[in-house]
Amino acid sequence: MSSSSASGAPRTTLAAPTTNGSLPKGSSSGLVPTNNVTTKDGVTVRARIDPTLTVEDVVRQLCVNLKVTDPATHFALRDRDTDELVANDNLRKKIKNKVHLRLVNASHIEAAEIIQKLTYPDEKTLRLSLFSLHKFIKEEKFAQEFLNRDGLQALVHVIYTEHGNTLAYALTAVQNLMDLEYGWSTLNDEFIFKIVEILASPNSLINVCRPATAILKKLVEAGPVNAPGPLLASSSRSPPQLPPDSVYKFGFERVFEQMQRGKGALETVINRLGSADTAMALNSLMLINSLLSHVNDTRWDEFISELEQLNVRKAVIRLMTSHVIDDLTSSILDFQANMIRVTYRKKTTLVEPEAEPTHASLLQYIWDSSKLHEEVDPDGQGVKWRKLGFSSENVIEQFQEAGLLGLDCLFHFVRNDSEFFSKVVLEQLSRPEERRCPIARASNEVVELLSEHWAIFAPAYSTPTTFQPFFLNFYKVHTLAMHFFLRMWSESGSASDDFSRIVALTRSQVKVALQRENTKPWHTLEQEFLECEYRAVRDRQMQELEAEDDVLNKVPVRNLKEKLMRESAEFVRQQRIHCLLQGAWFINGVAPAQAGTLKRPNAPWRFMRLDNGHKYLHYVDSSTKFEVRSGLEDLPDRIEIAAISQIVTGTCLPSSSTLHNHVDLPTSQTPSPLSFSLLTVTEGSLADQIATDQSTWADWTDGLNMLRRDSGHVTSDETAGYIKALTEIGLKIKLLDLTGEKVDIPSGLVAGPPPSNTDFFFSDLL
Repeated sequence: MSSSSASGAPRTTLAAPTTNGSLPKGSSSGLVPTNNVTTKDGVTVRARIDPTLTVEDVVRQLCVNLKVTDPATHFALRDRDTDELVANDNLRKKIKNKVHLRLVNASHIEAAEIIQKLTYPDEKTLRLSLFSLHKFIKEEKFAQEFLNRDGLQALVHVIYTEHGNTLAYALTAVQNLMDLEYGWSTLNDEFIFKIVEILASPNSLINVCRPATAILKKLVEAGPVNAPGPLLASSSRSPPQLPPDSVYKFGFERVFEQMQRGKGALETVINRLGSADTAMALNSLMLINSLLSHVNDTRWDEFISELEQLNVRKAVIRLMTSHVIDDLTSSILDFQANMIRVTYRKKTTLVEPEAEPTHASLLQYIWDSSKLHEEVDPDGQGVKWRKLGFSSENVIEQFQEAGLLGLDCLFHFVRNDSEFFSKVVLEQLSRPEERRCPIARASNEVVELLSEHWAIFAPAYSTPTTFQPFFLNFYKVHTLAMHFFLRMWSESGSASDDFSRIVALTRSQVKVALQRENTKPWHTLEQEFLECEYRAVRDRQMQELEAEDDVLNKVPVRNLKEKLMRESAEFVRQQRIHCLLQGAWFINGVAPAQAGTLKRPNAPWRFMRLDNGHKYLHYVDSSTKFEVRSGLEDLPDRIEIAAISQIVTGTCLPSSSTLHNHVDLPTSQTPSPLSFSLLTVTEGSLADQIATDQSTWADWTDGLNMLRRDSGHVTSDETAGYIKALTEIGLKIKLLDLTGEKVDIPSGLVAGPPPSNTDFFFSDLL
C-alpha cells in the first residue's frame, strides 16, 4: 500500500502480475481511473484497478493490501450508491466511471446471515434483514446461495406469521425471486391461498397488497403452456413434459381455485381498481389482464360470468377518466384487447339450450318477459320463437352467426326494460304479418353491425390504439341501437321486404354515432341514437351509398376481409420483430420524475437490439453513434423482456447536456412524442428512450408490445394504419379477380347437409 492521496485516503494499485514484476500497460496514473473502495470497517482507500483482472483477483489483492485476515472468498464488491453487485461483466464499466465501491460479504456469507436473522424474534432485526433480502434476491448468485440453504422455506414462514411493513418486505422478496425461472417450484396451494387471504383482507396495507397482487400474477403466468422449450405442433393438445423442479406448474387453474376459496378475493381486486394509489390500481388491473389472458376452457364461463357480475367493465371505464390515467394507459388498452377476445369467443360460441343450462335459462327469461303464450299454426307446428321475430323455431340455427353474444345482447335488451319489450312484441303481433318488425332477428343484425364496427372478427390482431369506453358498454350500445332500429322501422312504415334497408340505416348511424368515442360523452351518444330524425339519417345514408359499393357489405366479402386482416396483422408483426432483431439507435431520455428510474445513463446515445431468443434487449450507451457489429459482442448490457410490465409512450425528453451538444434536437420542455419508457412493476423505468423518427418509434413500441407474455396491444396509429391498408389492398385485388370475371357474389351461403359417413378425406390437390 502506497502513501496517502491528496484527499487523505490511502492509495493502492491492483494489477495483473507480469513476468518481470512491472505493472502492465495502462496501469499508470494517467491511464487507469482511480476508484474509492470502502471496507466493512468504514475505511476508504483509493485503488487503481487493472480492468483486465477478474473480480476475484481484485478482491484477493484488496484483501492482501488491506491485510484482511479472513479468506478473500468471503468478500465481494458492490457499488456504494446503487448496491449493485460487481461482476466480471460490469467491472470494466465500474472502473471507467470511477464508481465508489464497497468491500462487503460474499453472496454465500450474506445469504447465510440473512437466513439466520429471519428466525430472530426481534422485529427490527427481521425487518432490516428482509429489506436487504428483497434487494439481493434479484442477483442470481445470491439467489442460488439463498435457495441452496432452504432460505425460501424460512421466507415463507415469515409471510405466514408477520404483518405490516415486515410482511410487505417479505412479499416483495418473493416477488423478486419469481423473476428467476427456477427455485420457487416448492410453493404450494396453501401458500397461494395465503396470498389470496392477504389480498382479500380489508385490513391489509397498500404496500402489502401490491407485491401480493404481483405474486398472483406471476403464478397465473407460470402455467405449463408458458414453459420455455420447442414449439409444439398446432394439433398437439397435451402440455409439454416438465422436469420435476420446473416453476411452470402453476397457471390459471391453480390460482383461480384458491381465489374461489378466499371469499370476495376477485371482488376485492376489482374494487382496488379505484384505489387512489396508482401502483395498487396498476397491479390489480395487470392481475385481471393476466387472468383474462390465461383462463382455460374449463373455468372460462365461470370466470367471465363472475367478472361481468362484479362490473369490471364499469370499473375500467372509470379509470379512463381518472387523474392517474398516464400511468395506466397501457394496461387499460390491454384490458380492451382482452375484452375483444372475450367478445369474439362469445360470438363464436354456439347457443345450445339442451346442453347448456345457462343458455336455456336466458331463453326462458326472454320468453317469460314477452308475456306471450305458445300457439299452433295451421300446419300443426308450434309457434313460439317466431312470435319474437325469429325466422324459425330452431333457436340454435337462429343464433348461428351471432352466437352466445347475440343471446346475451337480446337478454340485456329485454332486462333493461321488460315492460317495454312486452309492449313492443304485442304491438308487432297486432300488425299484419308483413308489417311486423322481427325483433329477435333485428337484435342479431345489430350485434353483427357492432362486431363489424369494433373489428370483433380479428381480436388477436386488431387492437385499438385509443380508449373505447362505448365498446366496454357493448350491451348498452346494443340496446340504444335496437331502439333506433325499432324507431326507424316505425317511422318509415317498413314492411318485411325493407329489413335490409333498415339494417343499412342502422349501419350508417352506428358508424357516425360511435366516432371519436374516446372523447364523446355518453349522453351525446344517447341523443344521436334516440333523437335523430329518419329523413336526416336517410339523406346521409344515400350520400354514403353513392361513395360506397354495396358489395363490401356482403357476408362472403366480410369473411374474406377478416381472413386478410389476420394475414396482414401477422405480416406486420413479423416485420416489427425483425426491426427489433436488427437494432436501432435511440437518444437516452430523462423522465420528468427520475425518482423511480433504475439507472440514469451517462451517455446521450443508446443502441438496442433484441436477441434471437426474444428474451433480452441488449444495449450499449455511447457518447457518439458508431457502426455496431452484428451479434451481441458490442452490447454489454441487457434488459430482460419478461421484466417489462408495460410500454408507455410520451414520457421523457433529452437531457440538458444532450441538448447542449446536439443543437439540431428540439428544445421543448414537454415530453417528446417519439419517446417511450419500459416500465417494471416494482422499480420504475428500465429504460427511457427517444426514437430518431416516427417509423422507428412505431416499430419498437409495437414490436415490444407484441413480445410481451401477457399479450400486448398496438400502440401506434402507424401500425394500425399499415394493417388496415394491407387488408384493403388485398381485398381490392381479390375483388378485381371476381369483378373481372363478372362473378355474382351472393349475400350469404346456405350450408348443405352433413356427409352421411366419415369415409372421406380432404385432398391436397386443387
